[in-house]
Amino acid sequence: MSETKGPGATPATGRSAAGDAALEEAARGWLRDLFAPWVQALNLQVQAVTPGEAVLRLPFDPSLCREGGTICGQALMAAADTAMVLAIASQLGGFKPMTTVSLNTSFMRAVAGGDVTVTARVLKPGRTLTFGEIEMAGGDGKLAAHVTTTYAML
Repeated sequence: MSETKGPGATPATGRSAAGDAALEEAARGWLRDLFAPWVQALNLQVQAVTPGEAVLRLPFDPSLCREGGTICGQALMAAADTAMVLAIASQLGGFKPMTTVSLNTSFMRAVAGGDVTVTARVLKPGRTLTFGEIEMAGGDGKLAAHVTTTYAML
């Protein structure tokens, strides 16, 4: 992991976690206008966006839970994939067509009864392939899942 560049800065970008207002508004529009209705039904909330990074909140909803009251992996993976698309679009300065090539998820602990913070970071942007990682934390701030991704730029 790279070194943090200042107070409130994220390791991946060195920028403030507070985000960029114009990118945050653009990300809300992309989320509202470009994703399938079932993704929109996750009710993902844009928390912060800077070039190459997007932080979303997946609100807890019992309809996303499996037996036992924990959020199902499918919902978490969809949230991770969506967050990375927004991170890549913010890196590019606007949405461009792309498709997921790989999404490798390591589930580290169950999330029950609380929202999930989804932090997506572009690790290596490219002309044809872009690589990224996503960290997902439960309401207690503990890491619940780690995801690595590859996207083909169309």
